[in-house]
This record gives sequence, structure tokens and C-alpha cells, in this order.
Amino acid sequence: MPFLTHTTSARRPGRAALADPGYQAFLILRTGFTVAPILFGLDKFTNLLVDWPVYLAPWIDDIVPGSAQSAMYAVGAIEIVAGLVVAVAPRFGGWLVAAWLAGIIVNLLSIPGYYDIALRDFGLLLAAVALARLAAGYRTPPQ
Repeated sequence: MPFLTHTTSARRPGRAALADPGYQAFLILRTGFTVAPILFGLDKFTNLLVDWPVYLAPWIDDIVPGSAQSAMYAVGAIEIVAGLVVAVAPRFGGWLVAAWLAGIIVNLLSIPGYYDIALRDFGLLLAAVALARLAAGYRTPPQ
């Protein structure tokens, strides 16, 4: 796959770049892994979508200081930062989100009845790895 040079004008994708299916996949994943962690992170502070503390495994709640809701505040802040990292540095951010999802999966697998959500998050982990790999190839838009 050809790469453009690192000039200012070359960093803007043209029609040819946007027609490349691989680049489209990269943009979809980058957008999704920017927006979703930020929105879910913000929701950790409001619990509008769900009562997030119920998703914290009891053994983790026992080792983190404060309440489960306090832990969710920290989780929310980390998720917001992860989304911002994906926005500015998707090559690194993809791996960061994948690692974060691995931690979430371990947490969910230790709570009976949440295995289906752990499986869904495994799919998201694979998508985050795909983002990181695509970002390595699309440091600049294709010609």
C-alpha cells in the first residue's frame, strides 16, 4: 500500500484515500474507539445508561479503596483518556484500549452471569487490535 509523504497538504485524505476499503475500516474503528470510550467514560459519572458499579467484581471492589462507585469514577476517567489517545495516536491507542478491554474481560469472567458481556468485549478487543495494526499501515492516508 503506497504512503504519502509527511507534508501538511498530504495528511488530508483525498477522494482516492477515502475510496480505499482498508482506510475506510481504519477510520470507522478510529472513530468508534474514540467516541465510545469517551461516552461510556462520561456515563460512569452519571449512571444514565446502566448502574455501572454492579459490573465491578466483588474481589476487585475489596482491593480498591473507596466504594464501587468511586472505582467507576476512576474507570470513567481512564476510559475518557483512552478515547482521547485513540483520537490523537491510534497506533498506540488501539493497543491501550485492547489492554483495557482485557482487564474488563478478566473482571467480567469473575462475575457469574456476565460471560456474554465478556464475550462481546473480547470481540471489541479484537477490533481494537485491528485498529492498532491498521494505524501502523495508515500513518498517512493512501494515495
